[in-house]
This record gives sequence, C-alpha cells and structure tokens, in this order.
Amino acid sequence: MSQNELSRRGFIAGTGTLLGAAALGVHAPAARAIASGAQVPALVIGTGYGGAVAALRLAQAGVDVHMIEMGMAWDTPGTDGKIFCNTREPDYRSYWLRTRTKAPLNYFLGFPIDRDIPRHTGVLDAEEFGGITVYQGRGVGGGSLVNGGMAVTPKRANFASVLPSVNANEMYDVYYPRANAGLGVGTIDPAWFDSTAYYQYGRVGRKHAQRSNFPFVFVPDVYDWDYMKAEEAGTVPKSALAGEILYGNNHGKKSLQKTYLAQAKATGRVTVSPLHRVTSVAPASGGRYTVTMEQLDTSGNTIATKTVTADRVFFAAGSVGTSKLLVKLKATGVLPNLSGEVSKGWGDNGNVMCGRANHLWDPTGSLQSAIPCCGIDNWAAGGAFAEVAPLPTGIETWASFYLSITNNPHRAQFSWNASANKVELNWQTAWKQPSIDMAKTIFDRINAKEGTIYRTDLFGVYKIWGDHLTYHPLGGAVLNRATDNYGRLTAYPGLYVIDGALIPGNTTVNPFVTITALAERNIEHIIATDL
Repeated sequence: MSQNELSRRGFIAGTGTLLGAAALGVHAPAARAIASGAQVPALVIGTGYGGAVAALRLAQAGVDVHMIEMGMAWDTPGTDGKIFCNTREPDYRSYWLRTRTKAPLNYFLGFPIDRDIPRHTGVLDAEEFGGITVYQGRGVGGGSLVNGGMAVTPKRANFASVLPSVNANEMYDVYYPRANAGLGVGTIDPAWFDSTAYYQYGRVGRKHAQRSNFPFVFVPDVYDWDYMKAEEAGTVPKSALAGEILYGNNHGKKSLQKTYLAQAKATGRVTVSPLHRVTSVAPASGGRYTVTMEQLDTSGNTIATKTVTADRVFFAAGSVGTSKLLVKLKATGVLPNLSGEVSKGWGDNGNVMCGRANHLWDPTGSLQSAIPCCGIDNWAAGGAFAEVAPLPTGIETWASFYLSITNNPHRAQFSWNASANKVELNWQTAWKQPSIDMAKTIFDRINAKEGTIYRTDLFGVYKIWGDHLTYHPLGGAVLNRATDNYGRLTAYPGLYVIDGALIPGNTTVNPFVTITALAERNIEHIIATDL
C-alpha cells in the first residue's frame, strides 16, 4: 500500500462522527515531556482547535505526532476536588502568570472587582497590547477550555467575506458538517429554555429583541444539554448552573479534551508536552527543522531548554501565538524568507460588550446558566450580531448583558521591537468605534422601545462599552496571502499554519467552528498531497 493510500484510508476511517469520543476518555493525549534531542515526524505547536484537528488526522493517517502546549494539562483536581475554579471565586488557577485578576467585566455597581491572586500558570491569559487585551485559553485544549462554547457556522451569504479563496460548497457540504460532528455541537431544547429559571435572562433578551423587530435565534453550543438538565434536577454536580465558564468548566462542556484530543489519544500515536513554550523553529539538514523550546514550572520559570528535530511543523498556537512566533523568526533572520504578509490582517472579530439596565418589573433572574444559547441578529442591516450573555453573579441584577460581534473593518499588524525583544501589535482602542456604532443599531433601538438605559457600572466608572478587549483574535498569517491556499509557508516546505491566524480578522460569528472546519479542509489536502 502506498503512503498516500495509507493516508487516505486512515483519514476516511476517522471522519465519521466523533460524538462518542468522550467514552474513550476525557483527558488529552498522554502527557509525556519530550526529551531534548528527540526526532519526531510531525510536531504541532499548540493544542487548540487547529492543532487538535491536525494531530488527530495525521495520527489516523499513520503519522506519529508530538504536541507542544505552553499551558498545563488540566487533568488534576485541586485541593477542593475540582480541576477548574469558579468564575465568582477566581484563585491561582484562574489567570496565566498574573498577580491580579483582569476580568472582562471588571466593575460591578461602579466598584472594581478584580482581586490579588498567586502567580501561576492559570487557564486564562489576558495578554495586553497597546490598545487591546486579548483573552486566550492556556492549557491542553486551548481556547476550548475558557470560551462559552457557542458553535456557530457563518451564514453562507457571508462566507465570501470570511475566506474569499476557499470553495464555499466544499466547506458547507463537507467540512462544516465534519467539524460540527467532531466538536459535538447541539442546540438547547426550546421547551426547556422556555421553562427553566436558569434562562430567564435569555427569555428577557428574546422578548426585548422581538418587541423591537429583531430576529432572535437559538445558537448551537458544545455543552451537553442533557447534563445541564440533570444539573437543574440535582442529580449531577452543577457546572454551567454553578457559574463555571470563564476559568474552565468542570463537567458539562465538550471541550477538546473530550472530543478531538480524546480521539487523538485513542490512536496511540499522539503525545503532548504541557508547560513547554516554543521559542524557535529553524531549518535543519535534510529538509527538517530544529525546534527550540523552554520547559516551564507552574510559576512560569524556565527549568529546561530543549531542542528537537521535526520533519514537519504545524503552527497552531492561536492567532496571537502563531503570529508572534512567525514575526519574531522572520525579523531575527531565523526564517527570513517568510512572506511579507506574515504579521498582517489581524482583527478582533468586532468584539464589544455592553449591558442594559432593565426595569424592576423585568428581572433577569438570580439563577443564570453560564452557557449562552441565543442571540440577536442585525448583521444584514446594522453589521452586528449580539450574543445574549449571562451575568452569573448569583444575585438579581435587572441587567441584560451582551457580547456583540460586529463588521469592524480595522485590521492591525504585528511587529518586532528589537530593543524590547518582543512582538508588538499596533491596534488602537479608537478602532473600536465602528463596533460600538454597529452594536448601537441594536441596543439604542431596544432601549428606546423599552424605556431603558445602558449600564454604566460594568467596565469602569460611567463607562458604557467594553471596548478594551477581544475573545476572538483572528489573523496575522492570513490564508492565501501569508501562506498558500492550504496553510503552507511556501518558502519553507514542511512548515504549516493551521489555526485562527489564517482567518483575516472576522468570521461574522463566534469563530471556532470555522477554525475547526478550515483545519479539516487543509489537513485533508496536506495529507493527500504532502505525505
């Protein structure tokens, strides 16, 4: 059997539904720290959506894979018996190497709510650039550990603006369905939504949207909705209904450890080194690459430096991680022939947050599921889609809270600051104004109809808009510009980008299904043609 036949057979065998993956084990691939001097056929930098897809499909095609992950494995409970801490009580597990929390919503009733914490390799990174804070997951599973799990396929009519060089028919007929199956995507039972106290806030959001003639939609998610019903019934430990979202979810969410990474582990061909940070990827003899990495302890100290040799390297460290590494390697002469498009096309997916103060007779409920399941669609008319988000404080707030995704046109660029020995991003906070204007096309109208006002106590003192952040970093190594149309870094055969860095700044919806589907498309082509 030829290598291509082996690759295709192995790939086809694994492209059915992965919904049963959790039965194979909920943890990530075997954690076995890589040894300095090791030689590996395929090395994947990062264990988020793109990296997990690449590792699984390569392994199914008969290729041994080693994954390098900067964060922890997140498979060992703390002294409280839980792996992750609660959103309302952040502790050492919450943030990546910070001594004070930096919550996206960091004020309540006008008072700051951030608190001091021990420095630790926690699960959520709030990485600060000049004009924006970028939230990213840190650990085996990447962003799947810390997002709300909203698994949205873009409207087909919008796809050309997202990935103009990609065949939409293939994506919607093959790769989006494959990604949704692999991720375990499902939608809330509308009857349960209508009856449970935990989505009263969602029903208020629906009422206000519909009274202002906006389309209200249920949004698919990767949470186990049967588990959530059992949470309400009191037959299983509470997870989403106990406010677990921002710093990880202990039970019901189908993060990558329960889906793609569990399947990858089951192949016996995938291993992972947590708490390892790649610092260099340099050409080596025989068309291979020398990969240099630092091993970290849980305080962030470097305890070892290793070099390994890889036949192929897949950059999957996330939009920011991949872009920063490539920009550094190009600027410092390690990979000088990378395209000049590397560093460009970065965007925030148009993210902006706000809250509305509802009337006393319109409560949103003290009990709130932390998993969002619905939204308000004004994309065609106003350039905004608003997720009806939870505010799981445990008390009645009479507040509706929203994360909007908007059609913001601004794109930023990464650059290497040699004197500071770091990569910088030229985003400007003022570039959020188009996002605010687009979000206002929804909420100004709802406020006028309902006789309500914006909350001014959630992001500072008398500050309406959360315009300082993004949950959805995208771009920096854009498909068919910085790479070829399948993610190859063409000047260096054997180097690939396979994560959100490929997507030019906006997906019109929450991005991880598109990242997953694009990775499925690209790795299928790479396996068929390059191996």
